[in-house]
Amino acid sequence: MSLNIDEIRSLMTDLENSSLREFKIADGDFSLLLSKNDHATVVNTPVAPMQTQVQEPTGSETSIEHPLAKPIKAGKEIVAPMVGTVYLQPKPDAPMFKSVGDKVSVGETVAVIEAMKLMTEIHSDVAGIVSEILVENEEVVDYNKPLYVITSD
Repeated sequence: MSLNIDEIRSLMTDLENSSLREFKIADGDFSLLLSKNDHATVVNTPVAPMQTQVQEPTGSETSIEHPLAKPIKAGKEIVAPMVGTVYLQPKPDAPMFKSVGDKVSVGETVAVIEAMKLMTEIHSDVAGIVSEILVENEEVVDYNKPLYVITSD
């Protein structure tokens, strides 16, 4: 793959006029990274450990979770293969591709991601039942952002 200067300028203009912050194309020896981000040098700064207090259990125990702790989701995730706006339905007035409880098979379209005015269908790489939808329709997603949780039949 190679792009001429007019195609690259067009991509730069599209990126500038979009809400995306970064766009990367890589194909064999060809690679192009367009970014609106300031690439600052990462400095490793030590972080003070969080202070915790241990209390003796009482009759009415409640568990306190760390605010950054995530529950472990059972099943396999379908993740976004790219950065862009995710659409969970084929058209604004159409039903969603998948709802919680629906069966999904390998290769089935579960979403569409728009990036740089290109629509890319997202296909399931697992079969099972949709147990959770982790994004909202028209949400901007990052690369590898989980979209669905799929449990086995």
